Amino acid sequence: MTEFLELESQDGVRMPWNVIPGTKQESAQCIIPVSAIYTPLKPLPSSPPPLPYAPLRCRNCRSVLNPFSIVDYSTKIWICSFCLHRNHFPPHYHSITDDNLPAELFPQYTTVEYESNDPGSSPVSRNVFLFVIDTCVIEEEIGFLKSALTRAVGMIPENSLVGLITFGSYVSVHELGFSMIPKVYCFKGGKEISKDQVLEQMGFFAKKPKPATGVIAGVRDGLSQESIDRFLLPASECEFSLNSVLEELQKDPWPVPADQRAARCTGTALSIAAHLLGVCVPGTGARIMAFLGGPTTEGPGTIVSRSLSEPIRSHKDLDKDSAAFFHKAVKFYEGLSKQLIHQGHVLDVFACALDQVGVAELKVAVERSGGLVVLAESFGHAVFKDSLKHVFQYGDGDLGLASNGIFEVNCSKDIKVQGIIGPCASLEKKGPLCSETVIGQGNTTAWKMCGLDKSTSLCLMFEIVKKESPDVITQSANNQFYFQFLTYYQHSNGQMRLRATTLSRRWVAGPGSIQDLIAGFDQEAAAVVTARQVSFKMETEAEFDPIRWLDKSLIHMCSRFGDYQKDSPSSFSLSTRFSIVPQFIFHLRRSQFVQVFNNSPDETAYFRMILNRENVANSVVMIQPSLISYSFQSAPEAALLDVASISAERILLLDSYFTIVVFHGSTIAQWRKAGYHTQLEHEAFAQLLRAPKDDADAIVKERFPVPRLVICDQHGSQARFLLAKLNPSATYNSDGPPVHGGDVIFTDDVSFEVFLDHLQRLAVQ
Repeated sequence: MTEFLELESQDGVRMPWNVIPGTKQESAQCIIPVSAIYTPLKPLPSSPPPLPYAPLRCRNCRSVLNPFSIVDYSTKIWICSFCLHRNHFPPHYHSITDDNLPAELFPQYTTVEYESNDPGSSPVSRNVFLFVIDTCVIEEEIGFLKSALTRAVGMIPENSLVGLITFGSYVSVHELGFSMIPKVYCFKGGKEISKDQVLEQMGFFAKKPKPATGVIAGVRDGLSQESIDRFLLPASECEFSLNSVLEELQKDPWPVPADQRAARCTGTALSIAAHLLGVCVPGTGARIMAFLGGPTTEGPGTIVSRSLSEPIRSHKDLDKDSAAFFHKAVKFYEGLSKQLIHQGHVLDVFACALDQVGVAELKVAVERSGGLVVLAESFGHAVFKDSLKHVFQYGDGDLGLASNGIFEVNCSKDIKVQGIIGPCASLEKKGPLCSETVIGQGNTTAWKMCGLDKSTSLCLMFEIVKKESPDVITQSANNQFYFQFLTYYQHSNGQMRLRATTLSRRWVAGPGSIQDLIAGFDQEAAAVVTARQVSFKMETEAEFDPIRWLDKSLIHMCSRFGDYQKDSPSSFSLSTRFSIVPQFIFHLRRSQFVQVFNNSPDETAYFRMILNRENVANSVVMIQPSLISYSFQSAPEAALLDVASISAERILLLDSYFTIVVFHGSTIAQWRKAGYHTQLEHEAFAQLLRAPKDDADAIVKERFPVPRLVICDQHGSQARFLLAKLNPSATYNSDGPPVHGGDVIFTDDVSFEVFLDHLQRLAVQ
């Protein structure tokens, strides 16, 4: 595993196949597709600092000069590794020799960043935050939200622009530039509002005539800076007026009958926010931050009627296609996502309610614009408060928010791009590299990433198009596939940068290649690609059976890469490179990405959005949680994710990414309740109690969204958070009596041992 982690720390890339099947037929037999999980902004300690000049591009295919290019120092010519075109070096490269290389040709610098500071390059642009606040919540929630937002406003960098919209039955756009008296523009929430209506009703052309033709967009195209400053002001100038509005924020005044839901027009509010940013600051890194406290019941994007007798749609309703508002709302948010992508803006959603708020419908707009999403039970919950604080944290441990990105792919001619599963939107740049099979955002070699951060990860799917198996001579002479990923983005300092990552991977084909494939197999990356694939298929394919698909894939894979004698299950074994794959698939089958029972559509959408944007290490924890055991007998150690790990005299720490559980065995819980940890002679016990709590706090501190922390005791009600994730090797109908101090799980699910037994029987047939 370590060599794959080293490759990731050099380039931010993990690939399931690091030796690539060389023909179409062989790649189909490998089951897991040729793919890559790439984290464009991953901090890379071994990379050089940003290069202060523009990159040198191939005149034919536009790929960037890299260590795999062939350089002729005498004639000052370089040959592109992708299209083999010969390019001349420009005059300022003429001093290059074997011993005097520019950074981008150093063999170890396969990833470099460019930040050209020439006067002609685009000026530094400021970040923009537009808060959109739901006021249809109880007074207590408003209080929690006010204090969280006041703290956030204090953390925003002084030169960032800030705006404020509140909504309930009506949408109110607050004019922060007029601090004498609060001034608000109101829009009726029940109908769609166009960009022209926003321009007209908010008096953008009160002092100067509206241009007769052309698109109105910012100061450059038809607006005065003065009219923009009324609604979007630097944080340093509007902190006082913004805090005064927040302090006086009250619950939506419209009365709500006892048998009805509040009239909440989320869709209209978000639409007006998008129009306002599109008019004032198009093409800059702007974020709409929506704080939602309940379902949309009014206007576009409605997910449920106002009558409380009608429940909010469930998974069952979506399966039976009986959710009346679902498709219409998704269509509305698809339109909003196109507008946001065109403007280069991001939608972040902080949904804090016990009921659903419509995250399932909003998913398309949040995911395609690269927005953040946080789901919590209340605005007073640590999950919301700490996550919001994390967004505005600068310096050590910040999210590294960047914006306005464009991501491009280039690769060798025998490979085509099928698409990307992840937070981006297709720019429909078609070309010879596009595959006819489309997965996720496909049919393009360029994607828009309006918002991205240090851990945003894309899953790129490739197709091998070479038909025939080459002879040994050509294979040894030309056995490398090349990939280049270009990410052009606005850094958090406002400057535009380009990160270029170039990879080379060996391909093999023909008899005897199977051992090479096994040697280059990364099982963690394979599990994550499979999880993204199965989530995507569940959302897009009708009548798709995820369990059957996962089982068939695993059986075919074990048949192809396992060692066994035909029809002899006891002879079956897997190489160490593949040995963890069955347990990853076992836990994936039981995970919240595949089992939607007991989760609302909002929760499922939330889990999948996070899975689709996180890196391999974090995604693996979501699929197969980690379990650490603490006891007097030994130092903290990894424990099996199995009910057999529960013991009366142990503390267990479970990390399932979204939830962190500190679980006290029954004896430990009794000692704690008796207060032994407060007595001086039991200092060792106090330390034992402290250790898992400190480790849990360390995980919580560095993760986004902040996970929910559950501290529970054996046989307590909250122990379910741990039991649901464990392998049920001992259930209520197991033969033997339960181990003393251990536990059993009340389930009819099969255990991993039974699963493996069936797998071996089927794989050797």
